[in-house]
Amino acid sequence: MSSRPFDIIIIGAGTAGCLLANRLSADPDKRVLLLEAGGHDDYHWIHIPVGYLYCIGNPRTDWLYQTEPDAGLNGRSLRYPRGKVLGGSSSINGMIYMRGQSRDYDGWAAALGDPAWRWDGCLPFFKKHEDHWRLDAGRQPADERFAALHGRGGEWRVEKQRLRWEVLDAFAKAATEAGIPASEDFNGGNNEGVGYFEVNQRGGWRWNTAKAFLRPVCFGRPNFELWTGAQVRRLTLGRDEGGALRCSGAEVLTPHGLETVGLAPGGELLLAAGAIGSPQILQLSGLGPAALLQQHGIPVQQELPGVGANLQDHLQIRAVFKLQGAKTLNTLANSWWGKAKIGLEYALRRSGPMSMAPSQLGAFARSDTGKTWPDLQYHVQPLSLDAFGEPLHGFNAFTASVCNLNPTSRGTVQIRSADAGDAPAIAPNYLSTEADRRVAAASLRLTRRIVAQPALAPYRPEEFRPGPQFQSDEELARLAGDIATTIFHPVGTCRMGRADDAMAVVDGRLRVRGPGGFIGGLRVVDASVMPTITSGNTNSPTLMIAERAADWILNGD
Repeated sequence: MSSRPFDIIIIGAGTAGCLLANRLSADPDKRVLLLEAGGHDDYHWIHIPVGYLYCIGNPRTDWLYQTEPDAGLNGRSLRYPRGKVLGGSSSINGMIYMRGQSRDYDGWAAALGDPAWRWDGCLPFFKKHEDHWRLDAGRQPADERFAALHGRGGEWRVEKQRLRWEVLDAFAKAATEAGIPASEDFNGGNNEGVGYFEVNQRGGWRWNTAKAFLRPVCFGRPNFELWTGAQVRRLTLGRDEGGALRCSGAEVLTPHGLETVGLAPGGELLLAAGAIGSPQILQLSGLGPAALLQQHGIPVQQELPGVGANLQDHLQIRAVFKLQGAKTLNTLANSWWGKAKIGLEYALRRSGPMSMAPSQLGAFARSDTGKTWPDLQYHVQPLSLDAFGEPLHGFNAFTASVCNLNPTSRGTVQIRSADAGDAPAIAPNYLSTEADRRVAAASLRLTRRIVAQPALAPYRPEEFRPGPQFQSDEELARLAGDIATTIFHPVGTCRMGRADDAMAVVDGRLRVRGPGGFIGGLRVVDASVMPTITSGNTNSPTLMIAERAADWILNGD
Protein backbone atom coordinates (compact mmCIF):
# COMPACT_ATOMS: atom_id res chain seq x y z
CA MET A 1 0.00 0.00 0.00
CA SER A 2 1.17 3.53 -0.76
CA SER A 3 0.72 6.57 1.49
CA ARG A 4 1.72 8.99 -1.28
CA PRO A 5 -1.11 10.83 -3.04
CA PHE A 6 -2.14 9.81 -6.53
CA ASP A 7 -2.78 11.93 -9.60
CA ILE A 8 -5.57 9.58 -10.71
CA ILE A 9 -7.71 7.25 -8.58
CA ILE A 10 -10.04 4.94 -10.51
CA ILE A 11 -12.77 3.14 -8.58
CA GLY A 12 -13.77 -0.08 -10.32
CA ALA A 13 -11.58 -2.31 -12.51
CA GLY A 14 -14.43 -3.24 -14.82
CA THR A 15 -15.07 -2.39 -18.46
CA ALA A 16 -14.45 1.35 -18.14
CA GLY A 17 -11.89 1.21 -15.34
CA CYS A 18 -9.46 -1.10 -17.12
CA LEU A 19 -9.35 1.10 -20.23
CA LEU A 20 -8.97 4.25 -18.13
CA ALA A 21 -6.08 2.72 -16.22
CA ASN A 22 -4.33 1.80 -19.46
CA ARG A 23 -4.72 5.17 -21.11
CA LEU A 24 -3.98 7.38 -18.10
CA SER A 25 -0.99 5.43 -16.75
CA ALA A 26 0.62 5.78 -20.19
CA ASP A 27 1.65 9.23 -18.97
CA PRO A 28 4.68 8.43 -16.76
CA ASP A 29 4.16 11.65 -14.81
CA LYS A 30 0.76 10.50 -13.52
CA ARG A 31 0.60 8.16 -10.52
CA VAL A 32 -2.49 5.99 -11.11
CA LEU A 33 -4.31 3.83 -8.57
CA LEU A 34 -6.94 1.32 -9.69
CA LEU A 35 -9.25 0.00 -6.95
CA GLU A 36 -11.27 -3.20 -7.39
CA ALA A 37 -13.60 -4.57 -4.73
CA GLY A 38 -13.47 -8.06 -6.24
CA GLY A 39 -10.54 -10.34 -6.89
CA HIS A 40 -8.28 -11.32 -9.75
CA ASP A 41 -9.70 -12.89 -12.90
CA ASP A 42 -7.84 -16.16 -12.30
CA TYR A 43 -10.91 -18.43 -12.18
CA HIS A 44 -10.69 -20.74 -15.20
CA TRP A 45 -14.42 -20.48 -16.06
CA ILE A 46 -14.03 -16.75 -16.71
CA HIS A 47 -11.92 -17.49 -19.77
CA ILE A 48 -13.84 -20.40 -21.31
CA PRO A 49 -16.74 -18.72 -23.14
CA VAL A 50 -19.46 -21.07 -21.88
CA GLY A 51 -18.14 -20.48 -18.37
CA TYR A 52 -20.58 -17.62 -17.86
CA LEU A 53 -22.90 -20.42 -16.67
CA TYR A 54 -20.55 -20.95 -13.72
CA CYS A 55 -19.70 -17.28 -13.10
CA ILE A 56 -23.18 -15.77 -12.91
CA GLY A 57 -24.59 -16.63 -9.50
CA ASN A 58 -21.11 -17.45 -8.16
CA PRO A 59 -20.01 -15.23 -5.22
CA ARG A 60 -16.43 -15.45 -6.50
CA THR A 61 -17.32 -13.52 -9.66
CA ASP A 62 -20.80 -11.99 -9.19
CA TRP A 63 -22.18 -9.46 -6.70
CA LEU A 64 -25.33 -11.61 -6.45
CA TYR A 65 -27.74 -8.68 -6.59
CA GLN A 66 -31.50 -9.22 -6.67
CA THR A 67 -34.09 -6.73 -7.85
CA GLU A 68 -36.97 -5.62 -5.70
CA PRO A 69 -40.27 -7.43 -6.40
CA ASP A 70 -41.56 -5.83 -9.59
CA ALA A 71 -45.21 -5.17 -10.38
CA GLY A 72 -44.48 -5.28 -14.11
CA LEU A 73 -43.12 -8.81 -13.64
CA ASN A 74 -46.23 -9.83 -11.68
CA GLY A 75 -44.39 -9.53 -8.37
CA ARG A 76 -41.26 -11.43 -9.35
CA SER A 77 -37.72 -10.54 -8.27
CA LEU A 78 -34.85 -11.17 -10.71
CA ARG A 79 -31.23 -12.15 -10.31
CA TYR A 80 -29.18 -9.10 -11.36
CA PRO A 81 -25.62 -10.18 -12.27
CA ARG A 82 -22.73 -7.72 -12.00
CA GLY A 83 -19.07 -8.69 -12.30
CA LYS A 84 -17.11 -8.85 -9.01
CA VAL A 85 -13.66 -9.46 -10.48
CA LEU A 86 -11.02 -7.79 -12.63
CA GLY A 87 -12.70 -7.00 -15.93
CA GLY A 88 -16.03 -6.45 -14.16
CA SER A 89 -19.02 -7.55 -16.16
CA SER A 90 -16.83 -8.10 -19.23
CA SER A 91 -15.63 -11.21 -17.36
CA ILE A 92 -19.12 -12.73 -17.06
CA ASN A 93 -21.20 -11.17 -19.86
CA GLY A 94 -22.38 -12.47 -23.23
CA MET A 95 -19.26 -11.22 -25.11
CA ILE A 96 -21.37 -9.64 -27.90
CA TYR A 97 -19.74 -6.72 -29.70
CA MET A 98 -22.47 -4.16 -30.30
CA ARG A 99 -22.31 -0.38 -30.59
CA GLY A 100 -25.99 0.49 -30.91
CA GLN A 101 -27.43 2.86 -33.49
CA SER A 102 -26.25 6.24 -34.70
CA ARG A 103 -29.53 7.76 -33.54
CA ASP A 104 -28.63 6.86 -29.93
CA TYR A 105 -25.61 9.14 -29.92
CA ASP A 106 -27.22 11.85 -32.04
CA GLY A 107 -30.01 11.87 -29.47
CA TRP A 108 -27.53 12.27 -26.62
CA ALA A 109 -25.86 15.17 -28.43
CA ALA A 110 -29.18 16.92 -29.04
CA ALA A 111 -30.30 16.49 -25.41
CA LEU A 112 -26.96 17.76 -24.11
CA GLY A 113 -26.48 20.49 -26.68
CA ASP A 114 -23.00 18.99 -27.19
CA PRO A 115 -22.10 17.86 -30.74
CA ALA A 116 -19.11 15.89 -29.42
CA TRP A 117 -21.51 13.04 -28.55
CA ARG A 118 -22.89 12.68 -32.08
CA TRP A 119 -22.30 9.34 -33.81
CA ASP A 120 -19.66 10.85 -36.09
CA GLY A 121 -17.84 12.18 -33.03
CA CYS A 122 -18.03 8.87 -31.13
CA LEU A 123 -17.01 6.62 -34.03
CA PRO A 124 -13.24 7.35 -33.79
CA PHE A 125 -13.35 6.35 -30.11
CA PHE A 126 -14.97 3.01 -30.94
CA LYS A 127 -12.31 2.39 -33.58
CA LYS A 128 -9.37 3.45 -31.42
CA HIS A 129 -9.35 0.29 -29.31
CA GLU A 130 -10.97 -2.09 -31.83
CA ASP A 131 -9.14 -5.01 -33.46
CA HIS A 132 -11.61 -6.48 -35.96
CA TRP A 133 -10.91 -9.90 -37.46
CA ARG A 134 -12.02 -8.84 -40.95
CA LEU A 135 -9.19 -6.31 -41.05
CA ASP A 136 -6.47 -8.79 -40.05
CA ALA A 137 -3.30 -8.77 -42.15
CA GLY A 138 -3.46 -11.30 -44.96
CA ARG A 139 -7.25 -11.35 -45.15
CA GLN A 140 -9.19 -10.37 -48.23
CA PRO A 141 -9.41 -6.58 -47.93
CA ALA A 142 -12.72 -5.39 -46.54
CA ASP A 143 -14.63 -2.88 -48.62
CA GLU A 144 -13.83 0.77 -48.05
CA ARG A 145 -17.03 1.45 -46.11
CA PHE A 146 -16.30 -1.38 -43.66
CA ALA A 147 -12.73 -0.21 -43.15
CA ALA A 148 -13.98 3.31 -42.48
CA LEU A 149 -16.29 2.02 -39.74
CA HIS A 150 -13.95 -0.40 -37.96
CA GLY A 151 -10.53 -0.47 -36.35
CA ARG A 152 -7.48 -2.68 -36.59
CA GLY A 153 -4.68 -3.22 -34.10
CA GLY A 154 -6.44 -2.02 -30.94
CA GLU A 155 -6.70 -3.92 -27.70
CA TRP A 156 -10.37 -4.95 -27.98
CA ARG A 157 -10.51 -8.07 -30.14
CA VAL A 158 -13.64 -8.76 -32.20
CA GLU A 159 -14.00 -12.19 -33.83
CA LYS A 160 -16.63 -14.24 -35.58
CA GLN A 161 -18.11 -17.12 -33.64
CA ARG A 162 -16.57 -20.56 -33.97
CA LEU A 163 -19.73 -22.61 -34.50
CA ARG A 164 -23.02 -22.59 -36.38
CA TRP A 165 -26.32 -24.35 -35.79
CA GLU A 166 -28.61 -25.63 -38.54
CA VAL A 167 -31.70 -24.51 -36.66
CA LEU A 168 -30.28 -20.98 -36.21
CA ASP A 169 -29.54 -20.79 -39.92
CA ALA A 170 -33.19 -21.76 -40.49
CA PHE A 171 -34.36 -19.05 -38.07
CA ALA A 172 -32.25 -16.47 -39.94
CA LYS A 173 -33.83 -17.52 -43.23
CA ALA A 174 -37.29 -17.38 -41.66
CA ALA A 175 -36.56 -13.84 -40.45
CA THR A 176 -35.70 -12.76 -43.99
CA GLU A 177 -38.92 -14.41 -45.21
CA ALA A 178 -40.73 -12.27 -42.62
CA GLY A 179 -39.16 -9.11 -44.08
CA ILE A 180 -36.04 -8.64 -41.93
CA PRO A 181 -32.96 -8.18 -44.16
CA ALA A 182 -29.80 -10.25 -43.75
CA SER A 183 -26.86 -8.40 -42.15
CA GLU A 184 -23.12 -9.03 -41.97
CA ASP A 185 -22.36 -6.02 -39.77
CA PHE A 186 -24.55 -4.81 -36.92
CA ASN A 187 -22.15 -1.95 -36.09
CA GLY A 188 -22.39 0.53 -38.94
CA GLY A 189 -24.92 2.89 -37.36
CA ASN A 190 -28.16 1.12 -38.35
CA ASN A 191 -28.20 -2.44 -37.02
CA GLU A 192 -31.43 -3.57 -38.71
CA GLY A 193 -31.13 -7.14 -39.98
CA VAL A 194 -30.46 -10.74 -38.97
CA GLY A 195 -27.10 -12.52 -38.68
CA TYR A 196 -24.64 -14.11 -36.31
CA PHE A 197 -23.26 -11.87 -33.58
CA GLU A 198 -19.55 -11.04 -33.51
CA VAL A 199 -17.93 -11.58 -30.13
CA ASN A 200 -15.12 -10.36 -27.90
CA GLN A 201 -12.99 -13.48 -28.02
CA ARG A 202 -9.46 -14.34 -29.06
CA GLY A 203 -8.88 -17.79 -30.51
CA GLY A 204 -11.88 -19.28 -28.75
CA TRP A 205 -11.17 -17.72 -25.33
CA ARG A 206 -13.15 -14.91 -23.69
CA TRP A 207 -11.41 -11.57 -24.14
CA ASN A 208 -12.20 -9.44 -21.08
CA THR A 209 -11.00 -5.91 -20.42
CA ALA A 210 -8.44 -7.06 -17.83
CA LYS A 211 -6.62 -9.07 -20.51
CA ALA A 212 -7.10 -6.37 -23.13
CA PHE A 213 -6.06 -3.29 -21.18
CA LEU A 214 -4.28 -4.27 -17.95
CA ARG A 215 -2.07 -7.21 -18.89
CA PRO A 216 0.78 -6.97 -19.49
CA VAL A 217 1.01 -3.23 -20.16
CA CYS A 218 -0.19 -1.64 -16.93
CA PHE A 219 1.46 -4.17 -14.64
CA GLY A 220 4.83 -3.19 -16.05
CA ARG A 221 4.46 0.53 -15.38
CA PRO A 222 6.11 1.87 -12.20
CA ASN A 223 3.51 4.64 -11.91
CA PHE A 224 0.59 2.16 -11.73
CA GLU A 225 -0.87 0.41 -8.68
CA LEU A 226 -3.73 -2.08 -8.49
CA TRP A 227 -5.50 -2.95 -5.24
CA THR A 228 -7.93 -5.86 -5.28
CA GLY A 229 -10.33 -6.74 -2.47
CA ALA A 230 -10.57 -2.97 -1.95
CA GLN A 231 -14.14 -1.80 -1.34
CA VAL A 232 -14.73 1.94 -1.28
CA ARG A 233 -16.74 3.01 1.77
CA ARG A 234 -17.13 6.62 0.70
CA LEU A 235 -15.43 9.46 -1.16
CA THR A 236 -13.68 12.09 0.92
CA LEU A 237 -14.81 15.64 0.18
CA GLY A 238 -13.43 18.99 1.24
CA ARG A 239 -13.21 22.60 0.14
CA ASP A 240 -10.60 24.23 -2.03
CA GLU A 241 -9.09 27.66 -1.32
CA GLY A 242 -12.09 29.34 -2.86
CA GLY A 243 -14.52 27.35 -0.72
CA ALA A 244 -15.74 25.13 -3.59
CA LEU A 245 -16.52 21.48 -2.92
CA ARG A 246 -13.75 19.14 -4.04
CA CYS A 247 -13.07 15.40 -3.94
CA SER A 248 -9.84 14.68 -2.08
CA GLY A 249 -9.78 10.87 -2.23
CA ALA A 250 -11.60 7.90 -0.78
CA GLU A 251 -11.92 5.68 2.28
CA VAL A 252 -11.21 2.09 1.25
CA LEU A 253 -11.69 -1.12 3.19
CA THR A 254 -8.82 -3.41 2.17
CA PRO A 255 -7.56 -6.81 3.36
CA HIS A 256 -5.12 -4.82 5.51
CA GLY A 257 -7.78 -2.65 7.14
CA LEU A 258 -9.27 0.77 6.47
CA GLU A 259 -7.11 2.97 4.26
CA THR A 260 -7.59 6.58 3.18
CA VAL A 261 -6.15 7.28 -0.25
CA GLY A 262 -5.63 10.86 -1.34
CA LEU A 263 -5.43 12.86 -4.52
CA ALA A 264 -2.47 15.05 -5.37
CA PRO A 265 -3.22 18.72 -6.10
CA GLY A 266 -5.05 18.91 -9.40
CA GLY A 267 -5.71 15.15 -9.37
CA GLU A 268 -8.96 13.44 -10.31
CA LEU A 269 -11.01 10.58 -8.93
CA LEU A 270 -12.87 8.63 -11.61
CA LEU A 271 -15.88 6.68 -10.44
CA ALA A 272 -16.21 3.65 -12.74
CA ALA A 273 -18.15 1.24 -10.52
CA GLY A 274 -21.04 0.81 -12.98
CA ALA A 275 -24.71 1.68 -13.04
CA ILE A 276 -25.27 0.02 -9.64
CA GLY A 277 -22.00 0.72 -7.84
CA SER A 278 -21.44 4.34 -8.87
CA PRO A 279 -24.74 5.76 -7.57
CA GLN A 280 -24.32 3.68 -4.40
CA ILE A 281 -20.89 5.21 -3.70
CA LEU A 282 -22.10 8.74 -4.45
CA GLN A 283 -25.05 8.32 -2.09
CA LEU A 284 -22.82 6.90 0.67
CA SER A 285 -20.63 10.00 0.22
CA GLY A 286 -23.46 12.48 0.75
CA LEU A 287 -24.10 13.16 -2.94
CA GLY A 288 -27.65 12.28 -3.93
CA PRO A 289 -31.33 12.79 -3.05
CA ALA A 290 -31.39 14.68 0.26
CA ALA A 291 -34.35 12.78 1.73
CA LEU A 292 -32.73 9.39 1.04
CA LEU A 293 -29.42 10.46 2.59
CA GLN A 294 -31.10 11.92 5.66
CA GLN A 295 -33.14 8.74 6.08
CA HIS A 296 -29.85 6.85 6.55
CA GLY A 297 -28.09 9.47 8.66
CA ILE A 298 -25.67 10.57 5.94
CA PRO A 299 -24.76 14.29 5.95
CA VAL A 300 -25.79 15.93 2.67
CA GLN A 301 -22.71 17.31 0.92
CA GLN A 302 -24.57 18.21 -2.26
CA GLU A 303 -28.15 17.42 -3.14
CA LEU A 304 -28.23 15.61 -6.49
CA PRO A 305 -31.72 14.14 -6.93
CA GLY A 306 -30.73 12.31 -10.12
CA VAL A 307 -28.20 10.03 -8.41
CA GLY A 308 -29.75 6.57 -8.60
CA ALA A 309 -32.72 7.68 -10.73
CA ASN A 310 -33.27 7.01 -14.45
CA LEU A 311 -32.33 3.30 -14.27
CA GLN A 312 -32.91 1.69 -17.67
CA ASP A 313 -32.42 -1.90 -18.76
CA HIS A 314 -33.30 -4.24 -21.60
CA LEU A 315 -35.92 -6.77 -20.55
CA GLN A 316 -35.81 -9.90 -22.69
CA ILE A 317 -38.98 -11.93 -23.28
CA ARG A 318 -37.93 -15.57 -23.66
CA ALA A 319 -40.23 -17.36 -26.12
CA VAL A 320 -39.49 -21.11 -26.36
CA PHE A 321 -40.40 -23.41 -29.26
CA LYS A 322 -40.16 -27.20 -29.23
CA LEU A 323 -38.68 -28.76 -32.37
CA GLN A 324 -38.62 -32.08 -34.16
CA GLY A 325 -35.74 -33.39 -36.24
CA ALA A 326 -33.30 -30.71 -35.09
CA LYS A 327 -30.05 -30.87 -33.14
CA THR A 328 -29.99 -28.47 -30.17
CA LEU A 329 -27.90 -28.16 -27.05
CA ASN A 330 -30.78 -29.50 -24.96
CA THR A 331 -30.22 -33.10 -26.01
CA LEU A 332 -26.57 -32.77 -27.04
CA ALA A 333 -25.53 -31.73 -23.52
CA ASN A 334 -27.91 -34.03 -21.65
CA SER A 335 -25.81 -37.16 -22.17
CA TRP A 336 -22.31 -38.08 -20.99
CA TRP A 337 -21.31 -38.88 -24.59
CA GLY A 338 -22.53 -35.51 -25.83
CA LYS A 339 -20.67 -33.70 -23.07
CA ALA A 340 -17.50 -35.65 -23.83
CA LYS A 341 -17.70 -34.70 -27.52
CA ILE A 342 -18.24 -31.04 -26.62
CA GLY A 343 -15.24 -31.05 -24.28
CA LEU A 344 -12.99 -32.78 -26.79
CA GLU A 345 -13.88 -30.39 -29.59
CA TYR A 346 -13.03 -27.40 -27.42
CA ALA A 347 -9.79 -28.97 -26.18
CA LEU A 348 -8.61 -29.73 -29.73
CA ARG A 349 -10.02 -26.81 -31.73
CA ARG A 350 -11.31 -24.16 -29.31
CA SER A 351 -14.64 -24.46 -31.11
CA GLY A 352 -18.07 -25.98 -30.58
CA PRO A 353 -20.57 -25.36 -27.77
CA MET A 354 -17.89 -24.55 -25.16
CA SER A 355 -16.86 -21.57 -27.32
CA MET A 356 -20.47 -20.32 -27.42
CA ALA A 357 -21.59 -16.90 -26.41
CA PRO A 358 -24.92 -17.15 -24.54
CA SER A 359 -26.61 -16.00 -27.77
CA GLN A 360 -25.29 -16.76 -31.22
CA LEU A 361 -27.82 -15.38 -33.69
CA GLY A 362 -29.13 -11.82 -33.53
CA ALA A 363 -31.83 -9.83 -35.25
CA PHE A 364 -32.91 -6.21 -35.11
CA ALA A 365 -36.45 -5.48 -36.25
CA ARG A 366 -39.34 -3.03 -35.93
CA SER A 367 -42.27 -3.64 -33.62
CA ASP A 368 -44.52 -1.99 -36.21
CA THR A 369 -44.10 -0.73 -39.75
CA GLY A 370 -44.46 2.88 -38.66
CA LYS A 371 -41.13 2.81 -36.83
CA THR A 372 -38.28 4.64 -38.55
CA TRP A 373 -35.61 2.49 -36.86
CA PRO A 374 -35.55 -1.04 -35.45
CA ASP A 375 -36.71 -1.03 -31.84
CA LEU A 376 -36.46 -4.76 -31.09
CA GLN A 377 -33.43 -7.00 -30.61
CA TYR A 378 -33.47 -10.80 -30.74
CA HIS A 379 -30.98 -13.10 -29.05
CA VAL A 380 -31.65 -16.57 -30.46
CA GLN A 381 -30.24 -19.69 -28.76
CA PRO A 382 -30.34 -23.40 -29.75
CA LEU A 383 -31.43 -24.37 -26.23
CA SER A 384 -34.16 -23.81 -23.64
CA LEU A 385 -34.56 -23.93 -19.87
CA ASP A 386 -37.06 -22.76 -17.27
CA ALA A 387 -34.78 -20.05 -15.89
CA PHE A 388 -31.13 -19.08 -16.14
CA GLY A 389 -28.99 -21.43 -14.05
CA GLU A 390 -31.53 -24.26 -14.17
CA PRO A 391 -31.14 -27.51 -16.18
CA LEU A 392 -31.78 -27.62 -19.90
CA HIS A 393 -35.10 -29.08 -21.00
CA GLY A 394 -35.13 -32.72 -22.02
CA PHE A 395 -36.58 -32.00 -25.46
CA ASN A 396 -35.08 -30.21 -28.48
CA ALA A 397 -36.03 -26.54 -28.61
CA PHE A 398 -34.77 -23.06 -29.35
CA THR A 399 -35.33 -19.80 -27.48
CA ALA A 400 -36.06 -16.53 -29.26
CA SER A 401 -35.44 -13.83 -26.64
CA VAL A 402 -36.67 -10.42 -27.73
CA CYS A 403 -36.21 -7.07 -25.99
CA ASN A 404 -37.51 -3.54 -26.42
CA LEU A 405 -34.40 -1.53 -27.32
CA ASN A 406 -35.85 1.79 -26.19
CA PRO A 407 -37.88 1.20 -23.02
CA THR A 408 -39.75 4.12 -21.49
CA SER A 409 -39.90 2.53 -18.02
CA ARG A 410 -37.50 4.03 -15.48
CA GLY A 411 -36.28 2.61 -12.19
CA THR A 412 -34.03 3.46 -9.27
CA VAL A 413 -30.93 2.35 -7.35
CA GLN A 414 -30.99 3.43 -3.70
CA ILE A 415 -28.86 2.59 -0.68
CA ARG A 416 -30.54 0.61 2.10
CA SER A 417 -28.21 1.89 4.83
CA ALA A 418 -25.02 3.85 5.42
CA ASP A 419 -23.02 0.60 5.27
CA ALA A 420 -21.14 0.08 1.98
CA GLY A 421 -21.43 -3.68 2.53
CA ASP A 422 -25.21 -3.62 2.16
CA ALA A 423 -26.41 -4.18 -1.40
CA PRO A 424 -28.55 -1.29 -2.70
CA ALA A 425 -32.23 -1.65 -3.53
CA ILE A 426 -32.54 -2.13 -7.30
CA ALA A 427 -36.02 -1.38 -8.66
CA PRO A 428 -36.07 -1.42 -12.50
CA ASN A 429 -39.88 -0.92 -12.75
CA TYR A 430 -40.07 -3.04 -15.89
CA LEU A 431 -43.17 -2.77 -18.11
CA SER A 432 -44.45 0.11 -15.99
CA THR A 433 -45.60 2.16 -19.00
CA GLU A 434 -48.34 1.45 -21.48
CA ALA A 435 -45.87 1.97 -24.33
CA ASP A 436 -43.57 -0.79 -23.03
CA ARG A 437 -46.47 -3.20 -22.52
CA ARG A 438 -47.65 -2.50 -26.08
CA VAL A 439 -44.18 -3.20 -27.52
CA ALA A 440 -43.93 -6.40 -25.44
CA ALA A 441 -47.14 -7.75 -26.98
CA ALA A 442 -46.06 -6.68 -30.48
CA SER A 443 -42.67 -8.36 -30.08
CA LEU A 444 -44.27 -11.70 -29.22
CA ARG A 445 -46.54 -11.40 -32.26
CA LEU A 446 -43.50 -10.76 -34.49
CA THR A 447 -41.75 -13.80 -33.00
CA ARG A 448 -44.74 -15.96 -33.91
CA ARG A 449 -44.74 -14.53 -37.44
CA ILE A 450 -41.07 -15.40 -37.94
CA VAL A 451 -41.51 -18.92 -36.59
CA ALA A 452 -44.48 -19.50 -38.92
CA GLN A 453 -42.34 -18.92 -42.04
CA PRO A 454 -41.53 -21.80 -44.45
CA ALA A 455 -37.83 -22.02 -43.49
CA LEU A 456 -38.69 -23.42 -40.05
CA ALA A 457 -41.56 -25.64 -41.19
CA PRO A 458 -39.39 -28.81 -41.50
CA TYR A 459 -38.80 -28.68 -37.74
CA ARG A 460 -42.52 -28.38 -36.92
CA PRO A 461 -42.00 -25.72 -34.21
CA GLU A 462 -44.48 -25.84 -31.34
CA GLU A 463 -44.82 -22.85 -29.03
CA PHE A 464 -43.99 -23.95 -25.48
CA ARG A 465 -43.76 -20.51 -23.88
CA PRO A 466 -45.75 -18.34 -23.56
CA GLY A 467 -48.20 -20.71 -25.28
CA PRO A 468 -50.48 -20.29 -28.31
CA GLN A 469 -53.60 -20.01 -26.16
CA PHE A 470 -52.60 -16.45 -25.23
CA GLN A 471 -53.63 -14.04 -27.99
CA SER A 472 -54.84 -10.65 -26.76
CA ASP A 473 -52.45 -7.76 -26.14
CA GLU A 474 -53.43 -7.78 -22.46
CA GLU A 475 -52.67 -11.49 -22.15
CA LEU A 476 -49.35 -11.21 -23.96
CA ALA A 477 -48.20 -8.25 -21.86
CA ARG A 478 -49.11 -10.12 -18.67
CA LEU A 479 -47.35 -13.27 -19.89
CA ALA A 480 -44.31 -11.18 -20.80
CA GLY A 481 -44.14 -10.30 -17.11
CA ASP A 482 -44.13 -14.00 -16.27
CA ILE A 483 -41.39 -15.15 -18.66
CA ALA A 484 -39.18 -12.08 -19.15
CA THR A 485 -35.82 -11.55 -17.48
CA THR A 486 -33.04 -8.96 -17.52
CA ILE A 487 -30.42 -9.08 -20.23
CA PHE A 488 -27.98 -7.38 -17.83
CA HIS A 489 -27.80 -3.89 -19.40
CA PRO A 490 -28.37 -1.42 -16.51
CA VAL A 491 -27.52 2.18 -17.44
CA GLY A 492 -28.46 5.77 -16.74
CA THR A 493 -28.28 6.17 -12.95
CA CYS A 494 -25.81 9.10 -13.04
CA ARG A 495 -26.90 10.52 -16.34
CA MET A 496 -25.43 13.36 -18.37
CA GLY A 497 -27.47 16.51 -18.84
CA ARG A 498 -27.49 20.25 -19.40
CA ALA A 499 -26.71 22.75 -16.67
CA ASP A 500 -30.42 23.58 -16.26
CA ASP A 501 -31.43 19.91 -15.93
CA ALA A 502 -32.09 19.32 -12.23
CA MET A 503 -31.88 15.53 -12.62
CA ALA A 504 -28.53 15.53 -14.43
CA VAL A 505 -25.66 14.17 -12.32
CA VAL A 506 -22.77 14.91 -14.71
CA ASP A 507 -22.21 17.29 -17.60
CA GLY A 508 -21.10 16.40 -21.12
CA ARG A 509 -17.49 15.98 -19.92
CA LEU A 510 -18.70 13.64 -17.14
CA ARG A 511 -17.89 16.07 -14.30
CA VAL A 512 -20.14 15.73 -11.24
CA ARG A 513 -22.45 18.66 -10.62
CA GLY A 514 -21.78 20.88 -7.64
CA PRO A 515 -22.85 24.22 -6.22
CA GLY A 516 -22.38 26.81 -8.92
CA GLY A 517 -20.62 24.40 -11.27
CA PHE A 518 -18.84 21.14 -10.53
CA ILE A 519 -17.35 19.19 -7.66
CA GLY A 520 -13.63 19.50 -8.25
CA GLY A 521 -11.64 16.40 -9.13
CA LEU A 522 -14.62 14.07 -9.58
CA ARG A 523 -16.05 12.42 -12.69
CA VAL A 524 -18.25 9.41 -13.33
CA VAL A 525 -17.09 7.29 -16.27
CA ASP A 526 -19.22 4.21 -16.92
CA ALA A 527 -22.63 3.12 -18.25
CA SER A 528 -24.42 5.09 -15.54
CA VAL A 529 -23.82 8.37 -17.45
CA MET A 530 -25.92 7.33 -20.47
CA PRO A 531 -28.97 9.62 -20.71
CA THR A 532 -30.84 6.91 -22.61
CA ILE A 533 -29.94 3.29 -23.17
CA THR A 534 -28.23 2.36 -26.42
CA SER A 535 -30.05 0.22 -28.98
CA GLY A 536 -28.16 -2.98 -28.27
CA ASN A 537 -25.69 -4.54 -25.84
CA THR A 538 -24.03 -1.95 -23.63
CA ASN A 539 -20.48 -3.18 -23.02
CA SER A 540 -18.81 -1.64 -26.08
CA PRO A 541 -20.56 1.75 -25.70
CA THR A 542 -19.17 1.83 -22.16
CA LEU A 543 -15.66 1.33 -23.53
CA MET A 544 -16.23 4.20 -25.95
CA ILE A 545 -17.32 6.45 -23.07
CA ALA A 546 -14.14 5.59 -21.17
CA GLU A 547 -12.01 6.21 -24.27
CA ARG A 548 -13.55 9.67 -24.64
CA ALA A 549 -13.05 10.49 -20.96
CA ALA A 550 -9.41 9.42 -21.03
CA ASP A 551 -8.81 11.66 -24.04
CA TRP A 552 -10.40 14.64 -22.29
CA ILE A 553 -8.41 14.09 -19.09
CA LEU A 554 -5.08 13.70 -20.89
CA ASN A 555 -5.79 16.88 -22.82
CA GLY A 556 -6.83 18.86 -19.73
CA ASP A 557 -10.49 19.19 -20.76
